[in-house]
Amino acid sequence: MPTHIETIVFDLGGVLIDWNPDYVFDKLFDSEDRKRYFYEYICTHEWNLQQDAGRSLAEATEERVKLFPDWEGPIRAFYGRWEEMLGGPIHDSVEVLRRLKEKGQHRLLALTNWSAETFPVALGRYEFLHWFEGIVVSGTEGVIKPERRIYEILVDRYEVKPETAIFIDDNKANAEAAGQVGIRGVHFKSP
Repeated sequence: MPTHIETIVFDLGGVLIDWNPDYVFDKLFDSEDRKRYFYEYICTHEWNLQQDAGRSLAEATEERVKLFPDWEGPIRAFYGRWEEMLGGPIHDSVEVLRRLKEKGQHRLLALTNWSAETFPVALGRYEFLHWFEGIVVSGTEGVIKPERRIYEILVDRYEVKPETAIFIDDNKANAEAAGQVGIRGVHFKSP
């Protein structure tokens, strides 16, 4: 393992930004069981990842409404009220990022699974996203973590030396997958 880290790569959602669909669906559902069913069988994590990989929000929404017409209201709310799912910055993490930027001793990059259609909202809302040298957004690239290709895009585009880089992600599998290209993964648990 290298002792000198040159590049620090951050995931965004769950590391620097609090994103949680519960902020919407706790208001829409009258029971935890109904909400859980919705997440497990209607608007699933896997379904949301398809949009993070570049599928249009309109296409995804209409596909779900056609399959589950009785759930049309909540399905349309998933992206229709998406901005309400942004809980704000994870302040202690943003403070760590701020200190790293001020010291200027590391290259700072971001790698995120995020829809290309919704990412501009975050860019407009959070000034700290502009502190990065660059951000690789899965929805723009058409590939998501933990697929090897997205890490290769990051390495190639920003000429990252993998052996001198770390990648911080709240999803353990995504953090570990950075190892496919030689970047050390750090599983984020708290700031």
